[in-house]
Amino acid sequence: MAENKPDATAAVAQSQEPSASVTPPSAPSPSDGDLFYVSPTLADAASSRHYERRPNDPVYRRLKIFTLDPTISRLDGAIATLQVPYERLAPGPCGSVFEVDNDDGFQRNQRIDLDDPLIIMNDGIDPTPSDPRFHQQMVYAVASSVYAVFRTALGRHVTWSFAGDASRQRSRLLLRPHALKDEKNAFYDKSSSSIQFGYFRAGKQVVGRTLPRSWVFSCLSHDVVAHEVTHALLDGLRANFTIPTNPDVAAFHEAFADLTAVFQHFSYTEVLRTAIAKSRGHVRTAPLLTDLAWQFSQAQEGNRYGGALRSAVDELKATTAASPGDPEQRAQRRQYRADLEPHALGSVLVAAVFEAFTTVFDRKVRRYIQLATAGSGLLPDGDLPPYLVEMLAEAASHLASQFMSLCIRAVDYCPPVDLTFGEYLRALITSDYALVPDDPWRYREAIIDAFRLHGIYPADVPNLSEDALLWRAPEETLPECPGLDFATLRFRGDPSLPASGSELQRQGGELGRFITSDNRARLFGLVPPTAAAQDRKGVSRPCIHSIRSTRRIGPQGQIVFDLVAEVTQQRQIRLSNGRTAPLYGGATIIMDPEGRVRYSIAKGVQSAAREKQQRQYLASPAGKRLWLQQNGRMAPDPHMFRFLHADE
Repeated sequence: MAENKPDATAAVAQSQEPSASVTPPSAPSPSDGDLFYVSPTLADAASSRHYERRPNDPVYRRLKIFTLDPTISRLDGAIATLQVPYERLAPGPCGSVFEVDNDDGFQRNQRIDLDDPLIIMNDGIDPTPSDPRFHQQMVYAVASSVYAVFRTALGRHVTWSFAGDASRQRSRLLLRPHALKDEKNAFYDKSSSSIQFGYFRAGKQVVGRTLPRSWVFSCLSHDVVAHEVTHALLDGLRANFTIPTNPDVAAFHEAFADLTAVFQHFSYTEVLRTAIAKSRGHVRTAPLLTDLAWQFSQAQEGNRYGGALRSAVDELKATTAASPGDPEQRAQRRQYRADLEPHALGSVLVAAVFEAFTTVFDRKVRRYIQLATAGSGLLPDGDLPPYLVEMLAEAASHLASQFMSLCIRAVDYCPPVDLTFGEYLRALITSDYALVPDDPWRYREAIIDAFRLHGIYPADVPNLSEDALLWRAPEETLPECPGLDFATLRFRGDPSLPASGSELQRQGGELGRFITSDNRARLFGLVPPTAAAQDRKGVSRPCIHSIRSTRRIGPQGQIVFDLVAEVTQQRQIRLSNGRTAPLYGGATIIMDPEGRVRYSIAKGVQSAAREKQQRQYLASPAGKRLWLQQNGRMAPDPHMFRFLHADE
């Protein structure tokens, strides 16, 4: 990120004076602009206006979708009716968070009006590849459903990383169902604030129910829509995760998006019941649940075997007989290797998380199997009893929702830059411990074991015990941060909504002054101001990227409030080819309602080890493909997702 000019920075770092009814924050220092700056995007988040339900509004809008894609049999639950959180919509549809563009590059299709009474009474248009209006309905419904999952898990609304950008005047994510003719691709494009879906002719020889040479629309694949919307949501949560500073960063984006699509499968009742019945309760062997983007893969020329694009399970792994702790099965699991292509590397993380999910699922349903088999645990041949299918499906759906929420919440516990899979493991363990300290079903043990068996290890921990993996508070005891306790924060109504722009700037100023003092900066991965002043050539001022309040409800009904903030700093390093590249550092800071720092998840901007690792990555084939050379400097490719997805 380029630095702001000093005079502009000084302005954004100032706090607005509070009203008389609020405890005054500490007075701003005249040198704030030299010590840090508050990112303009922090206050811009306030421009996002989420729809607030009115007293007489419905709770949900019912809309029909393809649960997987148009080629799946209706007997397998191909069509479902989603209950999308209600909001009033303009034709398109266009709401507070998403706007669907009906332009296919040659003409504008008719815009669907989801508030039309006839459409409302019929739960939307019936699913069909032939009507462009259904394409618009499909992307809006699936995107809104995924957004609702994130909002529930995080305990707040999610704002886009481009929200309020004055150059684009856009605070909604634009969904373009027909953006890319003759392209076997779909991608999130931050520069245009959009998700662009491709459509293409199927091959002459295809597998499955796709007609040869017919049009295949990626916007009709549930998995593609969920995957791409997740990229945009993750970018809103951690904008610097689009900077691939190590092999895991781009791979994490792909893995996280795949996990969202997979776990969404478990929310579709008919798909889930069919899959449970066919697999006899073994979700590892249920491709309807584990596999992604069937038609997108099957319609391409040369796909002789009819497989899906990707799967959440290890292809070579013995399914029902394998024991998670059996050493002989380890070689058959996908293993972490830093030199893997991003999708292949991401699939290792997906397999690890899904294995943890199936381990806990097997623990939870063992009692149902024992009841159904008079204690033997051995199911007889033939179809499972309908009541057992129903119980297993209900357990799987509930557990998938829990795992998806856990995966999303963990993002708040990740460092703001340069993420590794091992750090995500620590984030999963810490975020779950913070909300569910007792863990009676041993979710965290299953997660640790699954990551271990896939060769994913965190750095700088003495062992793989739960206690060792938890993030810690700063090494030094810190006082409460003035002006950031919940008694002082000024919410704009519901605490889950972004505060006003002036309040967010005030909060950013308070945090900046608290963390940039010479005796505290290193606790947050930053160069102390006095040291930075002596090295103006290479070190930028710290940037306060975001401050977000969270409200989470635990399984016992307890409510946990936190303040989650990101601060980053960059230092220019010189590579062996003579060019320079940015090395990013900083911290994710989690504060309790009293303004005390619970965790500082820091990555030192002066770390020699990190500098060495980044040099090696940028010199590798993968690094060279994801970074551009511009005027003697290396910069991340702004079109990373289009580039990655075109290579699938």
